[in-house]
Order: sequence, then C-alpha cells, then structure tokens
Amino acid sequence: MRDSLKKALILGVTGQDGSYLAEILLEHGYEVHGLHRRAATGNFCNIQHLIDDPRVFEKTFFLHRGDLADTGSLFRVINAVRPDEIYNEADQDHAGWSFSIIEYSLDITGTAVGRILETIRQIDPQIKYFQPCTSNMFGRAVDKFQTEETPFSPQSPYACGKVLAYLLCRHFREAYGMFVSTGIFYNHESPRRTVDYVTRKITLAAANIACGRQDKLTLGDLSAHIDWGYSREYMEAARQIMQLPQPDDFIIATGEAHSVREFVEEAFKAVDLDPDKYVVSDKKFFRPAANTVLTGDSSKANKAFGFDPKFKFKELVRLMVDADLKLVERQKT
Repeated sequence: MRDSLKKALILGVTGQDGSYLAEILLEHGYEVHGLHRRAATGNFCNIQHLIDDPRVFEKTFFLHRGDLADTGSLFRVINAVRPDEIYNEADQDHAGWSFSIIEYSLDITGTAVGRILETIRQIDPQIKYFQPCTSNMFGRAVDKFQTEETPFSPQSPYACGKVLAYLLCRHFREAYGMFVSTGIFYNHESPRRTVDYVTRKITLAAANIACGRQDKLTLGDLSAHIDWGYSREYMEAARQIMQLPQPDDFIIATGEAHSVREFVEEAFKAVDLDPDKYVVSDKKFFRPAANTVLTGDSSKANKAFGFDPKFKFKELVRLMVDADLKLVERQKT
C-alpha cells in the first residue's frame, strides 16, 4: 500500500544513504525534497538518474541548496518545504577522517543536529525527525552483541559527534514531546560508497586488477572485524521506523561480523584471483584508536517492524564487485 501525499526532506540527498532513501520514498508515493551542499567537483552521480527523469524531477523530486553548518539555510528550506518527515543523512561520516578534522566532524556530525531540531521546534514541532547514528558509539564494548541498552564508549571524534547527536535527539523527544527517532546503523555498504571507504576500495581494486588496470592494493588493519549490511535495506528500515506510532531508538545490523581480510578474500574470489598476490597491509593506515568487534542485536527492530536483512556478507560483496566490474568495463570503452 502506498503512502498518500506525504512530504519528506532528506538532508544529504546526494550521498549513498540519501540517494537510496530518495528512491524508496518516491516508490512509496512521497513528494521528496533533498538538501545538498556545494561541492567543488560536483556530487550528483547517485541521484543523476532522478534528475534526468522528467516524470520525477521538479514534479515529485526537488533539490534545495543548503548546508548543515548554516542555520539560515536550514531554516529557509524547512520553512519553505514544511515536510511531514525529515531524514538527516548529511554529516562527516568517515571515522578515519575525523581524527584529522576534529572540530568540523564534531560540528557537522553532532552540534548540527541541535541546530536542525531547534529549527524544527520553532517552525513546526509536529514534523517527524530521523537521525542515523553509528555502531562506533559503542567503541570498546564488552558485550559480544550490542543492544540499545549497551553503554557508549566512542573511540573517534566521529563517534563522539554521533553520541552528541543521539543525546540531543533524546533531549528533544523527552523535553518537548517531539517525534524524534534514531537508527543505530552498523556499517552499511553499496556500489554507491565512495572509494575512500575500505569496502569500495577493495571491490574497485579487485575489478581493476582483474581487468589489468591496477597492480596492487594497500590496506590498513586486515584483522578488523565489522558487521556489514546493505545500505538500501537500512534506508528502508529508516522509513519504517518513521511510520511507527511512537518515536524510539533501534539498532540496525546483520548480527554477523567478518574481517577485512574475509572481505578481501570474497571480493578477489569473485574475480578468480588470489588476493595474496596483490594485497598488502601498511600500518600507516591503522587508526590511532580502534573499536572492539562490534556486532549488533536487531531483535528490537525485528519485533517492532519485521527488520530482517536479506543481503548478508557474501551477497553484499558480490553485489559490489559486480557493479565495479561493470563500471571498469564502461570506462574501457
């Protein structure tokens, strides 16, 4: 059944998560508005197909200029659109980068959430808000499987910013009775990941090496274990969280942790290559502080709205390698 005439605003619509979310909401009959910031090199590749579709662009899909660092643009866009739902998919979401740009990461990932929520409160506190959070907030967790009750122990400026975002969401929910929900997302990947993330770096390298366009791949800690899921499925979970009668916090994860080495092996297996001949580890890519193995318990989400991810580890790696093989083949012609 399609939702009727709902209006959503996606902050960070051009990214991996924002672009999948835009597609999902359009499929459910929403009018979708997306906020995008200026990028020197352009950043519309993930939504270019929506822009190029005359049945969608400027009819049910609209773009607005703005930036989470600029309160005026947030107020202007939210006030003009007056959405039923706002999804914040815009932040500095790279944990590794956050060690080098601490102030910016804390502002855009954490403080900006306070700017957004206060803007919503002033314009229309009935607007529903969704905030993605991260498994990195748990950091050095003691429990093998983390739940919504697991204490936070962030190990990067990015994770610290997300803890602030989470606490701000709880504050506005409890202090003002606003519909503010969070999804504590474990790592979620797709062919739309940029190449500065390890998963996409691996799958693109496997495709390039298989096609004779790259000689080797240098990575950091191959022993790190990560709970990886598929971005599009996690964005569908975000939509479902916003349809619940009451706001809440939910862990979204596969419940399986696999090492970076396993990801490498699976990716190179998909192109019939031996990774030991091409992949090396360099300590200069190790992070100053590392998490323990983080594996999420999504039983609360499963009970609340039936969350049950179909794309597990092997299916996700194969999806990404196949997409990068097609990309490399297109680049050769």
